[in-house]
Amino acid sequence: MNIKPLNAALLAAGLAAGGVATALIAPQWLKSDPAQHQATSANALAAAGTNEATAQQLQSPQIAPVPYLNAGGAPDFRAIVKQAGPAVVGVTVEGMRHASREEQGMPEAFSDPQSPFSQFFRGQPGQRGREQGGQPFRGQGSGFIISSDGLILTNAHVVNDAKEVTIKLSDRREFSAKVLGLDKATDIAVLRIEGKDLPTVRLGDPRQLEVGDPVLAIGAPFGLEQTATQGIVSAKGRSLPNDAVVPFIQTDAAVNPGNSGGPLFDGSGGVIGINSQIYSQSGGYQGLSFAIPINVALKVKDQIVATGSAQHAKLGVAVQDLNQSLADSFGMARPDGALIAQVSPNSAAAKAGLKPGDVVTEVDGEPVVRSGALSSLIGLSAPGDKVKLKIWRDHAPQTLDIVLGGAEAEAKVASTAAAPQGRLGLALRPLSKEESRAVGGAAGLLIEDADGPAARAGVNAGDVLLAINGRPAQSSEQVREVLAKSGNMVALLIQRGDSKIFVPVKLG
Repeated sequence: MNIKPLNAALLAAGLAAGGVATALIAPQWLKSDPAQHQATSANALAAAGTNEATAQQLQSPQIAPVPYLNAGGAPDFRAIVKQAGPAVVGVTVEGMRHASREEQGMPEAFSDPQSPFSQFFRGQPGQRGREQGGQPFRGQGSGFIISSDGLILTNAHVVNDAKEVTIKLSDRREFSAKVLGLDKATDIAVLRIEGKDLPTVRLGDPRQLEVGDPVLAIGAPFGLEQTATQGIVSAKGRSLPNDAVVPFIQTDAAVNPGNSGGPLFDGSGGVIGINSQIYSQSGGYQGLSFAIPINVALKVKDQIVATGSAQHAKLGVAVQDLNQSLADSFGMARPDGALIAQVSPNSAAAKAGLKPGDVVTEVDGEPVVRSGALSSLIGLSAPGDKVKLKIWRDHAPQTLDIVLGGAEAEAKVASTAAAPQGRLGLALRPLSKEESRAVGGAAGLLIEDADGPAARAGVNAGDVLLAINGRPAQSSEQVREVLAKSGNMVALLIQRGDSKIFVPVKLG
């Protein structure tokens, strides 16, 4: 897969291993009443010194739908562009940058062209430095005005490292902009220009979107200002490689480098997303575009306006997707949930009693279908928030109350091993003290040889077996006892180097 941020070719990265969510799964605030959220937004602006007129402009009247429908009942994109186009701006940036692989559009972790994630990018158009060392750069993206006194939303990757930011309106007026703050975790930045009575967009409601709904994008692809393209909603709640927080809206609206930070409108003319990423093998549009839901952006915007930065909660786990084989080994009817492969010491998860082998199925009543959904639900919460996790443990559901930790969400995704077949077949022995120290003091059994079903499932000699079906594996006898009580499937918790992963093995 090749996804590009829209301004250099966008490296998004979802926390979900082995796939993406298929339903829009987000915290409760993302499903809250938009009018109520706008009132909160206005209060945050007032607390930060924003005038009352701006606060009023951001409240619910902006969200009330205005149907732009032609005689045939289809969206009247001409009317939407005429009404909203003046509030869509060009964002030109200049600065000095150390051009790493990631800033050149290809992060080191995904530099292999065969990697399935190597073509997800947040492309930054323009002439950016391409060599190591400090290099001057100039880039261009898009944005849109959300308050008449000059508050603007765009992507963080558009203005990152910029020393000068210039905003160009559709009537060719130009303003110097101040970056109030940016949040790399969600790729949101908030800018301010000095003006009054500026044109603004109307905010929409992503909760109302359905797959197949028409959408319209306006931006500056390749520097071509005020370009409008249309398409439909292709999917909702997408988790992208290395992007742990955002449940993206996927569309087929033509979006290219330079569209980054521009608005995505629904059929009624309300902004329901911020265009951020594309999937591309060529660097240009190939039918897969991704937008940040406007509700996510507004929550981040409120924090930035109030404090200059945004904070995201941290659970402190490594997660992976379930497949049917793993679900069978845990006694689950469906492979839904986020499987905990590792729990960080002293983390919120550890304090609440989460263990490797637990499967998180709900967060505060919201279903967790894929591991990326857990990442979004936690990452879009605030440090100190209390959440209720529904988990599957020992073939039965349980509930845990957790107080989330601080710092950016950093749930990690474990890679999924090859499809399992056959029988177990492992040669095991206890770890020596030196071997235990080499793997971080792990308690387990060294796999000296792997054959049969374990080998076919991806288990290798040199791996360390930590647990089987959630039971510690500290002796061969313990392993045999669990096997004797198991059905046709077992789940092995393996440590390989610094990584831990559950591997499902089908017994003969």
